[in-house]
Amino acid sequence: MPSTLDTFINPASIMEPYNRAYSHAVLIPPGAEVLHSAGQIGARQDGSVPTDIEAQAEQVWTNLEAILEAAGMRVEHIVKLTAFVVGAHNYPAYAAARTRRLGQHRPASTAICVPSLLKPEWLLEVEMIAARVP
Repeated sequence: MPSTLDTFINPASIMEPYNRAYSHAVLIPPGAEVLHSAGQIGARQDGSVPTDIEAQAEQVWTNLEAILEAAGMRVEHIVKLTAFVVGAHNYPAYAAARTRRLGQHRPASTAICVPSLLKPEWLLEVEMIAARVP
């Protein structure tokens, strides 16, 4: 199995990552394979979207993990996440799903609260960058 990256950067000279749930930066070494995903919403394979944020957050992670698996990677290869969450009140459900799926892995991460996404039923969209050293 290809190795994961171990160059997560959290300088002591700046504030610790909020809630210690992410890293400030990740250095990708030369020769690493890099995967960029499109934003993933909480849509099931048949295109249906659950109405609640908890189910959408779980589905987003199911979709991200399917992309990783198709590329021969796993969550430990994620180096950057960008989450677009409709309303701050929906953030805790996203954060809980993220923590369940990532465990102790701490990629660089950004969460942005937005008033809406492309379709009104979408409550969350997450982009991912993953990398591995072959």
